[in-house]
Amino acid sequence: MAKRFYVYILASRARALYTGATGSLKARVLQHKQGLVEGFTRKYRINRLVYFESFDKPRVAIEWEKRVKAWRREKKVALIDAANPTWEDLAADWYEGQTRQKADSSLRSE
Repeated sequence: MAKRFYVYILASRARALYTGATGSLKARVLQHKQGLVEGFTRKYRINRLVYFESFDKPRVAIEWEKRVKAWRREKKVALIDAANPTWEDLAADWYEGQTRQKADSSLRSE
């Protein structure tokens, strides 16, 4: 199976937004959820996956991430609203029953 690359948007409960790109969406979102990512997302508890898109090529994903990051907030909100109108956490059930130790080891294996 071909490797996938992802552009994602996370939101806090107060709807502060963060846009990122990764080659391992589940592992990266888990890092955000556990507060392992230093800086803006940890400070403002931005850890709810509200949008993501997958790509075949890393270059295309990075170009899309840069484009989305440059958008005004209103355009990002419209993108999220179109794909996920309730702003539900799309990763809410990805880690059910996983202990921190299991989660940490899954980050190393992906």
